[in-house]
Amino acid sequence: MRNHASNSSSSMRLHQGDCVHLRCDDGTYQVIAIDDRHDRCWVRSWPLQRHGSPVFEVSLGSVVFEGQPLPAA
Repeated sequence: MRNHASNSSSSMRLHQGDCVHLRCDDGTYQVIAIDDRHDRCWVRSWPLQRHGSPVFEVSLGSVVFEGQPLPAA
């Protein structure tokens, strides 16, 4: 697993901790980990919920990258 990814369909540079959106909804998510070899990443809802936010896997193609790191929680 690497801490950054390049999506061949765009000039996206994704890093751990980045703020992203998913094509399937309007929520904001924090990137937890990236596996660019398999075009996958793991995200969680942002801002964090009081008792934590579950982490789930998505394809890099479903990520809409905003290019801004998240503010400190």
